[in-house]
Amino acid sequence: MANIEFVWWWNFLFLPLPILMYFLLPPVQTSSPVYMPYLPLSPAGSSAWNSMAKGLVAMIWITLITAVARPVWYGDPVTTQPKHRDMMLVVDLSYSMSQEDMQLNGSFIDRLAAVKQVLTDFISQRQGDRLGLVLFADHAYLQTPLTLDRHTISQQLNQTVLRLIGDKTAIGEGIGLATKTFVDGDAPQRIMILLSDGTNTAGVLDPIEAAKIAQKYKVTIYTVGIGAGEMMVKEFFMSRKVNTAKDLDEKSLKEIASITGGQYFRARDSQELSEIYNTINKLEPISQTTQTWRPQQDWFAVPLAIALAGFFILMIIRRNHV
Repeated sequence: MANIEFVWWWNFLFLPLPILMYFLLPPVQTSSPVYMPYLPLSPAGSSAWNSMAKGLVAMIWITLITAVARPVWYGDPVTTQPKHRDMMLVVDLSYSMSQEDMQLNGSFIDRLAAVKQVLTDFISQRQGDRLGLVLFADHAYLQTPLTLDRHTISQQLNQTVLRLIGDKTAIGEGIGLATKTFVDGDAPQRIMILLSDGTNTAGVLDPIEAAKIAQKYKVTIYTVGIGAGEMMVKEFFMSRKVNTAKDLDEKSLKEIASITGGQYFRARDSQELSEIYNTINKLEPISQTTQTWRPQQDWFAVPLAIALAGFFILMIIRRNHV
C-alpha cells in the first residue's frame, strides 16, 4: 500500500457531501400517515436489512470517490542511461596466445589467461555501455553481439579456449567483423579495443584496409600489443635470452590506431595490461547522464468494481425486502 498514490486526491473532499446534504437541505414534506390497525406488522428483520442497505450505500459512495481520485500503483525506481556507448572487444585467439610470458605475482601465466583476468575486471566497470566480443584466429567469429548484459560478456570471454577457431591470426577480419556490428547501431560513440600478439597471417581482409573502413563508420580503435619481449629462459644447465614478442606487428597496430583516432599500447606483463585498460577507461569515461522512472499501473478499476458489485447487491435487497 505504501506504493499507492492518489493522483486526484482532492476528490476525497467530496466524501462528506451526503452528510452535509442530509443536515443542510430541508426535509421532504410527506402527507400524514394513515394507520390501519388490521394490517400485518412489518417483519422483524426489516430494520436490519435497512441498516445493511444504508451501509451499502455508504460503501458505494466511498468506493466511487476512491475510483475518481485515481489510485495509481508505482513500482521501484528504475535508472537508465539514455545514451549508451557501443564497445567491441576484439581478442586474438591464435595459438601464440598460449605463450607463458605474462608475469603475475612472481610467476608466469599464458597470455590468454592474463587477458581474461584483466578484461573481466574491465568489463565489470563498463556500466551503461553495450559490449560485444569478437574472437579471431584463422577467421573472425562474433562470440557475443552488442549487449548491456556485462555478466554474459564476462562469461563468454572466460569460456574461450585456444584452437577454438584455428591457430593463425586474422587481424583484418576481426576489425571488419567488429565494424559490421556497429553499422546498424545508433550509439553516438563506437569504440573498438583490439588485442593481438602477432602479425596478420590469415583472412581475406588487410588490417590497414579494415581500419580505413572502420574510420569511415566513425569507429575509434585502441590497439594493444601483448608479449613480454626479451626475457631469460632456462634450458638445462644454461640460460639464454629470447624475444617472445618477435612476431608482434607493432607497426600495423600503431597505424590502425592512428587511422581511427585511437592509441596504441604495449603490454609486457599482467600489470601493464591492467594499467592499459585503466587508461582506456579514463580516455573513454562512462557517461554519468541517467534517467530515472517508476513503472506505474492505474488501480481505479478495483474500487469501481467494488462499487458496481455493491450496487447490484443493494438492488437485490431493495427488491426482496421493500
